Amino acid sequence: MRDYFIRRFLLILPTLIGATMIVFFITRITPGGPMERAMQNALAKEGGHGGGKNAGASLGEDQLEELSAYYGFDRPFLPAYGVWLGVWPREASKQFVKFDEGRNEMPVTLKVLLPKAQWKTNNAYQITAAKVARDGVLSAPDAAALAIWKTRVEPEKQRVVVFRHEFNGLLEGNFGVSTSYNLPVLDMMLSKMPVSLFYGLLTFALTYIVCIPLGVLKAIKHRTLIDNLSSLVIFIGYAIPGFLLGSLLVVYLAARLGWFPTEGFTGDNFQSLSLVGKIWDLAYHAILPLVCYMIGSFAFMTMLMKNNLMDNLAADYVRTAIAKGSSYRHAVLGHALRNSLIPVATTLGSITTVFVSGSILIERIFNIDGFGLLTIQSIDDRDYPLVMGILTLDVVLLMLGNILSDFMVALTDPRVRFH
Repeated sequence: MRDYFIRRFLLILPTLIGATMIVFFITRITPGGPMERAMQNALAKEGGHGGGKNAGASLGEDQLEELSAYYGFDRPFLPAYGVWLGVWPREASKQFVKFDEGRNEMPVTLKVLLPKAQWKTNNAYQITAAKVARDGVLSAPDAAALAIWKTRVEPEKQRVVVFRHEFNGLLEGNFGVSTSYNLPVLDMMLSKMPVSLFYGLLTFALTYIVCIPLGVLKAIKHRTLIDNLSSLVIFIGYAIPGFLLGSLLVVYLAARLGWFPTEGFTGDNFQSLSLVGKIWDLAYHAILPLVCYMIGSFAFMTMLMKNNLMDNLAADYVRTAIAKGSSYRHAVLGHALRNSLIPVATTLGSITTVFVSGSILIERIFNIDGFGLLTIQSIDDRDYPLVMGILTLDVVLLMLGNILSDFMVALTDPRVRFH
């Protein structure tokens, strides 16, 4: 079994590479990305309409290349993916130096990363004035500054490209910088996690606390009035999508009746409230979204518990226990229920996804600033670094959840052996 789990953990990296490579390729061929937005903004500043196919027509070739280099679109697909992954060096701080007529040297500005001992802030740089010749030779008063810098002569364009190589991708812990917000992707994702954890953990806990006892009750009271009425309510709820229910709740219970707030995670005066007031404010805003989050998993978990318990109640070992003198209550709770919880325990692996849980549509309806809303905003804005960061975190947590589910199967059922 140990070898099985080692293989599962080793498969995380190739699976992650495969998933991210596919999405990275899609971002390269999808129109309307950050390059197009920057072109539209440039055209709008010059008095154009700011849209259309030729949004970048007013920009010069050098400007387009600088934009392409800034957003990482200056390389073919595989090298660009290698840069994002961190296995291929990126050309950082790239400068395109064009020479004036009659000049053999042009000034350039080099940013040299200082040793950590000299940092006053993170990633402290020292600015060094230097010169570059037509043949690509760099010269500077500080010779140590030239060690990390490289040049590439492009005679057909009469220019020299100055840059420095650095490995600074996913494997180095860098998820990139958002092209829409100009903030580190990792910081943006971490800022949304408290909201995701709040709704994810509450939904996860309430689902098990309510559904397991209800499933047991439905199995014991099979085909009675309680079972039939609860099944009717459960399947009606299961048939209604969460986002549709959310729209109805917002319109009728929040907007028209005013029983609940229409949007937000907390109220505007949340910081000024007492501890009890903050707890009440969170609960007051969370009731309607939680109903929408739970409605789908509620029916699944209840029926899973009921059906497994009914199968075990019909098994020979339960009848044998009753025949030997055990009470029906002891046979259900002491024998059948324990075995019925084995399939339910396998779903505990989904707890890893509570860090990024959240419905895109539900969060948009209730205007909850969580992970789901961040995901749809990143897609709408064509914020490819943010899209890739969210995908990476989703894939890793999903695979860890699957491994945890397998572990729970082996832990709860001694008959299971993985090879």
